[in-house]
Amino acid sequence: MKVRKFLASIWVDVTALIVIGIIFIVPFVFILLTAAKPRAEASLFQFSWPSHFQLLENLRDVLTYGNSRMLLALWNSTVLTVGSVTLIVLFSALVAFVMQRRGDRVASVVSSVMLAGLIIPPAVVPTIFVLQSVGLYKTIFGLIMVEVAFTLPFSTLIFRTFMASIPSEIDEAAIMDGASPLRVFFSIILPLLRPAIVTVIVVSAVAIYNDFTGPLYFLPGAQNVTAQLTLYSFVSQFSSQWNLLFADVVVITIPPFIMFMFFQRQIVSGLTAGAIKG
Repeated sequence: MKVRKFLASIWVDVTALIVIGIIFIVPFVFILLTAAKPRAEASLFQFSWPSHFQLLENLRDVLTYGNSRMLLALWNSTVLTVGSVTLIVLFSALVAFVMQRRGDRVASVVSSVMLAGLIIPPAVVPTIFVLQSVGLYKTIFGLIMVEVAFTLPFSTLIFRTFMASIPSEIDEAAIMDGASPLRVFFSIILPLLRPAIVTVIVVSAVAIYNDFTGPLYFLPGAQNVTAQLTLYSFVSQFSSQWNLLFADVVVITIPPFIMFMFFQRQIVSGLTAGAIKG
């Protein structure tokens, strides 16, 4: 009887663990096994242990391929992600502060434009024309501006939701003490938005680092390669090195994994606080 009650109490947890293992752990194990196989075995796409375990050799080949092209790609992806996320947090927080504290028609129009940015898909060709006209096409800074424009509506919506829980009396008291609006924002409002900042950083950084179409369209060129575009290096029409391709996937996964390991508590607390305040 006790055994039956115990099984009835844990069957949901066991089922959840099995589903998580099938969805997340099994594909990752398949990636690692394929990345550790020789070229001939990897092309068979079998879920089996490699006859000769050469994960380190494949990782080394990926890192040294094309005059260390992967290292350049990781650097470009890091610059792109850090630069974009920094501007996204700053601009979206400022816009959300103005929109939340103003209740006039201008704020309503800006809110409608932001909502349209969430609904209307981005246009690739006009964006390329705009970047070419201002001389930012094929530059990392130009792609940073594109990533900021694409992510700004969602980030502003998050910050505005968080900012609604901050009483406006705090702003009025600071202004009566002689603080300017920018001083109110940077000294009072921004520190209170820490959970929202963590949420925006996590969501934006993962999306921008994993972006494939953005660098493909707006950042062509061998010197502008990003981590995701290095997957093209090992796949061709007549010959594909599947073991190096999966090893490339492992290398690409390492930076987000390290970030999660170091900032796990901040990420979880930020997402949890955001869910409660929203």
